[in-house]
Amino acid sequence: MSSIKKFQVTFDCAEPERVARFWCEVLGYVVPPPPAGFATWDAYDRSLPPGEQGASFACGDPSGEGPRLYFQRVPEGKAVKNRVHLDVRAGTGLVGAERLAALEAERDRLVALGAVEVRVLPADEVNESCIAMQDVEGNEFCLD
Repeated sequence: MSSIKKFQVTFDCAEPERVARFWCEVLGYVVPPPPAGFATWDAYDRSLPPGEQGASFACGDPSGEGPRLYFQRVPEGKAVKNRVHLDVRAGTGLVGAERLAALEAERDRLVALGAVEVRVLPADEVNESCIAMQDVEGNEFCLD
């Protein structure tokens, strides 16, 4: 029996396309081509019944290595902290002040895109620094 190696990460959200485009910018992901017979995703979306328009959006790693991200509209807003979150690996291989500077530079880029810094978690005896963040709809993630 083979193990499954590909997976998709699904986000519940209010505005799927807005959140998807934010994550495209964060990760360098791309929106896939629209379905056959449609010149654009907007044209495809307009072909759907009114209740399904804007209900979902997706993006993926252009290299095909990373997971596909899927964003689905849900009626309820975010109420509590995520039980699962993404760690955006902006400081891999760096330590100390060099790592923190790289994380802060990435934080500044993401804040300009609409992210919010929650707090800086400084290095301790076990872990290097990271920065807790929220995306454009308040979903938590870390710059690691």
